[in-house]
Amino acid sequence: MHLGEIEVLYLDGGAFALDGGAMFGVVPKVLWEKKSPPDEKNRIRMRANSLLVRSAGKIIIVETGNGTQWDPKLRAIYAIQDGDPLIGSLAKAALRPDQVDLVINTHLHFDHAGGDTRLLNGRIIPTFPNARYIVQRGELAHAMSPTERDRASYFPEHLQAISREGLWQLVEGNHEILPGISVERIPGHNADIQAVKISGGSKTLAFVADLFPTRHHIQLPWIMAYDLYPLQTLETKRHWLPRIVEGGWIVVFGHDPDAAAATLHERGGKIEIEPVDLNRGILGES
Repeated sequence: MHLGEIEVLYLDGGAFALDGGAMFGVVPKVLWEKKSPPDEKNRIRMRANSLLVRSAGKIIIVETGNGTQWDPKLRAIYAIQDGDPLIGSLAKAALRPDQVDLVINTHLHFDHAGGDTRLLNGRIIPTFPNARYIVQRGELAHAMSPTERDRASYFPEHLQAISREGLWQLVEGNHEILPGISVERIPGHNADIQAVKISGGSKTLAFVADLFPTRHHIQLPWIMAYDLYPLQTLETKRHWLPRIVEGGWIVVFGHDPDAAAATLHERGGKIEIEPVDLNRGILGES
């Protein structure tokens, strides 16, 4: 899809699964299981959704998914797809990791930044060696010293590999990355998570990560138990939903396995989604 001079493509970062109760917080299972049926371990289907953006001569990746550095036990717990789906998706766009100029992480949880690094001869190295990795300064600081509440979501030793190579580009608050491409803080899931907003040609796309991890989280009280500040998530959702709906924006969900991107429409007092195929006519899809 083109937004003016900016090209945006969807990249499949691979399938995985998380506990349905954790994904829907206080919402009773009798309600959420109708939308996301769980498996025998109470896990629901998830996907690591990413974007490829070409703008101003730069190649940009938004989110890098789960990556490949998983021991068999954890891979089984999270039902993480084998192989390297993100790099495979990038190859379909005829691109190599060393051609990427910028990586934008909404935050540094393993399912959004796990692919930032890879193993080479037993050593952790940046997957995208020529890229600058953009994240909120406060998020990196927290990720390097997480609390007992969320330390299972971070792999500090992976992030240290990026620090060692001097590849971080740290931002604070709302910030323009390139003309038409900016990040905005969307606190709630954690303190310094950021959305990526892309505008051009009278269109706007917003990658909202875990603010709306799936289309089923559009309803205001459907908030993950993973969120550190759920009431702040609620207020952030109140702020962003009208912007998306009234502006006719395309929203990209962080983990929806069936509808990665959509427009939202208010009809009869309810928000309905209309899926959008970002790759239609670009990567041979129809």
